[in-house]
Amino acid sequence: MKIPSETSIKTLGETAHQAIENHLTKTIRWEKAVKRDEDPEPLHQMRVGMRRLRTAVSRFERYLFLPKSVSDKNIGKFARILGSLRDLDVLAEILEKNYKPHLLEKEQKSLETAFTELHKQREIAVSHVQNIFKDEVYKSFKNEAENWLKNPSYRSFSSVPIYHILPDLLSPEVSEFCLHPGWLIGTKIVKSEIVVQTKWTPNQLEEHLKTEGKTLHDLRKQAKRLRYQMELFTELYGESFTAHIHDIKNIQEILGMIQDNMVLHEWLENIFKSELDTQLRGLTTLLAANRYQLWQEWQPLQQRYLQADIRYNLHLVVLQPTLVNLKQALADS
Repeated sequence: MKIPSETSIKTLGETAHQAIENHLTKTIRWEKAVKRDEDPEPLHQMRVGMRRLRTAVSRFERYLFLPKSVSDKNIGKFARILGSLRDLDVLAEILEKNYKPHLLEKEQKSLETAFTELHKQREIAVSHVQNIFKDEVYKSFKNEAENWLKNPSYRSFSSVPIYHILPDLLSPEVSEFCLHPGWLIGTKIVKSEIVVQTKWTPNQLEEHLKTEGKTLHDLRKQAKRLRYQMELFTELYGESFTAHIHDIKNIQEILGMIQDNMVLHEWLENIFKSELDTQLRGLTTLLAANRYQLWQEWQPLQQRYLQADIRYNLHLVVLQPTLVNLKQALADS
């Protein structure tokens, strides 16, 4: 296999610069719309952009001389504040569209207590988001990031051609994903084989989610990190790579819906306390039924990625960037 000429090969530093520039630009473009708070979509887009930017910075910062304000810690703080508001919008949307229409009139009236509390919490969260944009730390982050992009400073390793180290960048994240304990929730080892237990009752599922829900949510976050990092390099790989990204996106989304359901249930418990089951029995029943349905959708993906050949294939695909694609991407850039 012929390697592209050295003059045309994009370096690790150039790849990092491009990723940070793309995600910063996409994030900042939503700022004015988020300030206006007229539509939930800009907030969603800015939060996603900030998360993707955080992935790029956290994975590449060891190869760059970034300004102090352009840090994983700062970007994580901004993303969490945006996320707190976004989470409330998601809860409101789920309650309004997915559950309220299916409740008896009596329960719909009880649910107004939840919407009133949501509105109060949202006003507080909006003020926190608005304060971000006035904060000197955020202003410094934005200015210093833009200045760095105009005049980047790199560490020595950043001059290495990207095709030399691309598998090394992605392989550790793949290993973290494959070795996550969340994969083993609802399984047992039988004669050295991992067997997924597919006949759990709803009550059995609820008991396990109470004790292992956080681990499952953490697997979702690991899937998201891997997906974001892989998506930085899609043009340098083939169709198998894209197919795995699609699978990982599905994993992230299904586990995300389970998490949203559990967060909504916990949030309602905080509001209604011991009265939840008496005032909103229909809603809690629907929530439990939805969790059980989502679990049935999750298990085929769980079974797929517990198969040794699928995991080996993911590792092998990451180890084999397509140099033909790399040549084309460089020619287009």
